[in-house]
Amino acid sequence: MTRIVIVGAGPTGLYLAIALAHRSHKVTVIDRDPGPHADGSWRRRGVMQFHHPHFFRAQVVEALQAEMPQAYEDLQAAGAQPVHTVDGLVGLRSRRSTFEQILRGTAHREPGITLRTGHAQQVLADRGRVTGLRIDGARIDADLVINASGRAGRLGRELRHPPQTSDCGFTYLSRQYQLHPGAGPAPMNAPFGHHDGYPGYHAIVFLHDNGVFSTTIARPSADPTLAGLRFPPAFDAATHAIPALAAWTDPHRAHPISPVMTGGRLTNSYQGQLDDHDHVGLPGLLHVGDTVCTTNPVVGRGVTTSLMQARQLLQLFDIHGGDPDRRNSATVALAFDDWCTKNIRPWFDDQTNVDTHQIRRWAGHDINLTQPMPSDLIVAVAQTEPALAATIGPYLAMRALPDSLDSLQRRANEIYSSGWRPSVPHGPTHEELRYIADAAAERPRHTLITSRAAPSRPR
Repeated sequence: MTRIVIVGAGPTGLYLAIALAHRSHKVTVIDRDPGPHADGSWRRRGVMQFHHPHFFRAQVVEALQAEMPQAYEDLQAAGAQPVHTVDGLVGLRSRRSTFEQILRGTAHREPGITLRTGHAQQVLADRGRVTGLRIDGARIDADLVINASGRAGRLGRELRHPPQTSDCGFTYLSRQYQLHPGAGPAPMNAPFGHHDGYPGYHAIVFLHDNGVFSTTIARPSADPTLAGLRFPPAFDAATHAIPALAAWTDPHRAHPISPVMTGGRLTNSYQGQLDDHDHVGLPGLLHVGDTVCTTNPVVGRGVTTSLMQARQLLQLFDIHGGDPDRRNSATVALAFDDWCTKNIRPWFDDQTNVDTHQIRRWAGHDINLTQPMPSDLIVAVAQTEPALAATIGPYLAMRALPDSLDSLQRRANEIYSSGWRPSVPHGPTHEELRYIADAAAERPRHTLITSRAAPSRPR
């Protein structure tokens, strides 16, 4: 029986803990957060994105069905909604809090798993391999340590080549609402809810479980003119003015159940398993999930890429067996790093490219026709040539890597060179939205603009 310590009790850490316990390993999961309170409330300390919008892609559902089908059934019993189209399963509508509560409950009931509250301070080693972990000054012996501590985790970072990072260039604000009894969702244009892109900002709705949904306004981080949206009167005025958000947040349809929450300092990042010499830094220490890759959360790939990694790691454990000797641990780390380079790294590169071009366009620049098109612009050309969806669809579903769009580069360039540009939905311009936010912040709450149409552009 292998003694495994997993640092991080988020979706990746809990998923791996349950799956490894099923394989008869003894697993201890360490996290600073003690878990939900008795009344079900849960702040989830240190996890900024916990109460922000989520949509779980089909790969997440498949991961649950493969290793813990009862947890998937429990999620549905808790109100999570599978989304199906004529092409099959698309994903799962659920709050992150609902998702994690079900996984945590599954882990609590699983023999062979110990959940422990504490701070992982240092990986312990002897003769070139892991021997345990220091937690709040105490030692836990381990044959294998899995670092699933998330995007802010620093455990063992000095044993790896420094991460590659890029600023997403976005800050987003979100607020949760609940539909009134008997009220149905407003119009949707995506499986997760609704998405409208405007020059200078995005307006998005994510439908969750039990009639709960989140509205999101994403803006450039470098643009301070919409910063006032973090105040509830300004955010409310903005949702009233943006048609899609107004339809969802109509007081006759729904009511807010959270404050306005800000998500900032967002980065795309990638860091493999190896050190500066392309060697395994410490056999017996593996990094997985957001400690390997993070991407712009607006696109919703985070939990997907993390559980894809977790499934691959389990497959490698199954191939190489449970023997934790130094050679076997290094073999798994090398194989896992190679797989991530081929299957996870491309999503980091893709999103970095998309964000760079998006911010440039939001700053007022036109599309650069002398360079390869970023993937979001290739996706947009399906508006004018629906036949391209046969190639674009697998990419959007993450069934095909970003380079699957390379065959459409020439046609996309021809379309944009003709002068065509993606349509912009009805709603306030960036300048109008700034004016709405500023006006709301200066007026008493009872005088806020309540019109569902955007006001005239200020003169």
